[in-house]
Amino acid sequence: MENKENEYVDFVVTARKYKTLLTEKYKNRKMWHKPFVGDVIANLPGTVVKIYVEKGQAVEAGDLLLIHQAMKMYNRIVAPVSGVITELDVNEGDKIAKDHLMVKIQPK
Repeated sequence: MENKENEYVDFVVTARKYKTLLTEKYKNRKMWHKPFVGDVIANLPGTVVKIYVEKGQAVEAGDLLLIHQAMKMYNRIVAPVSGVITELDVNEGDKIAKDHLMVKIQPK
């Protein structure tokens, strides 16, 4: 058995200092990165029910892009920015995973 040295970190909460062990799960986690402002990403896994836009179409911020069904709820997905749709990576009826890039908009 290989002897691995444990890695601890210190952190402070309301003026109290704590020490915690960094687990392998924490060290190997997927790092978060800030998405591009025009990326429309699925927050939940689900099914694309209806698409209202097409590639090359100009949209305004707040325009309805598609309906995404997740957890028995129909979610209206709207454009976060005004611009032109450069990628439409879903079709009606597609089952998509969490964090799937559905639409990419090139801002004005």
